[in-house]
Amino acid sequence: MLAQPPLSLYVHIPWCVKKCPYCDFNSHEFGARSELPQTDYVAALCRDFDSDYALACEGSSGGRAIHSVFIGGGTPSLFEARAFDDLLQYIAKTQTPGWLHSQELEITLEANPGTLEAGRFAEFRAAGINRLSIGVQSFADAQLKKLGRIHDSTQARRAIESARSAGFDNFNLDLMHGLPEQTLAAAMADIEAALSFEPPHLSWYQLTIEPNTVFFSKPPPLPKESLLTSVQDAGHALLAANGFEQYEVSAYARDSQRQSRHNLNYWQFGDYLGIGAGAHGKLTLADGGLPRRTRKQRQPENYLRAAPAFTAQSSPIPEEDIALEYLLNTLRTRKGFTRDQFEARTGQPYSTIEGRVASLIDRGLLSDSRAAGAAGTTVTTTERGFRFLNTVLEEFV
Repeated sequence: MLAQPPLSLYVHIPWCVKKCPYCDFNSHEFGARSELPQTDYVAALCRDFDSDYALACEGSSGGRAIHSVFIGGGTPSLFEARAFDDLLQYIAKTQTPGWLHSQELEITLEANPGTLEAGRFAEFRAAGINRLSIGVQSFADAQLKKLGRIHDSTQARRAIESARSAGFDNFNLDLMHGLPEQTLAAAMADIEAALSFEPPHLSWYQLTIEPNTVFFSKPPPLPKESLLTSVQDAGHALLAANGFEQYEVSAYARDSQRQSRHNLNYWQFGDYLGIGAGAHGKLTLADGGLPRRTRKQRQPENYLRAAPAFTAQSSPIPEEDIALEYLLNTLRTRKGFTRDQFEARTGQPYSTIEGRVASLIDRGLLSDSRAAGAAGTTVTTTERGFRFLNTVLEEFV
């Protein structure tokens, strides 16, 4: 029987000033003369939350604690701080007193430099948001133009400085590599520029071309595979030399306390509510049945008039897919998983994967920290296995 894992909350804000040509997220441009329906959207989010939270708590004695909140998009920083204040105060009513300002609670807001005024950071902080994820992507103006970003490097630098001035000591900088015609020197220069701000956390990942994007239909000239490998090796070495631990495929932190708690819950196959247009969620109910995936109405206009039927799809994860989904997530991290954790999060005996794990250990792709048969044994990728993670995961398909 499945035990209920920790619960997080994802909030999706679907609007952008301009959709980037590489973006495959559920984001929608709004006209220059349009006004964002902030009041109506927050009201819909509250009703959506009520429905999902009631489902998450069904059959449980009392409510469930929400351990982290992530507000993503789209471009959430287009909304005024009062909108998030209203939403967070509403959610706080379901939690224990003092929840909103607990030091154990992580509330992240994605922010794009081109949509921010310096004064907004302090307002976001006052609303209870205690972590920012700033979408820099690159500090090179030429690359930002190729990526279709609406900010330049000066705005990016000012945004980071403003975040610090507003009291954000916990923030992430988003950087991409493998950009159109990017050289090894240019990729390292981006990392050096980010390091100059002494960020506690960096997300550094390769540009990938996704279906249903402008770049998919009109691919830009990307670096060759050999150069991409050189960039990854040099980047990892540079970040390690500056005190950053790679704790997940694309995530680096100076201190374990600055690792993203919200994302760690995803990677450890935790539960999460997903509210907002197109948001996805995963819930394990108290009845011990299969965990469920949920997806909300995708188009903002449909979502706004959907109440109370915000959910477009809700279905159990097929039993034969649960172990694979768990491994797809947890093996992205350096920490890996224990046998007890595998059984608690999947509801399946470790014996269902034990033979394949043993084979990967023999091939030098996984390691087992304790003697075979020990319930607390930790399974992690080796350095080689982490580098060739797709090969490891294919063993479980």
